[in-house]
Amino acid sequence: MQTLHVRIISPQQLILDTEAQSVSSKNSQGTFDILAQHANFITVVENQPIVIRVQNLKPQTFRFPIAIIHTQDNKVDIYTYIQSQISNVKTQS
Repeated sequence: MQTLHVRIISPQQLILDTEAQSVSSKNSQGTFDILAQHANFITVVENQPIVIRVQNLKPQTFRFPIAIIHTQDNKVDIYTYIQSQISNVKTQS
């Protein structure tokens, strides 16, 4: 069975790095599932559960105020805790 390489990344640390069967969540358009061989995909998830299913383990559920999920070539990168970093960026006048 093919798997996905899933990482959850924050500016401070790598939260999760694992092989998984699927990633599921909900965005502004509705619920979605990411499986092996999924088309390239990028979405924003706001305060919704992100469920990662690893074979022979209980599903792991994460919830972040905001996360960007990017899928390409059987890799799923979930970037989180980014809003606080964005708000700290100062524009030059």
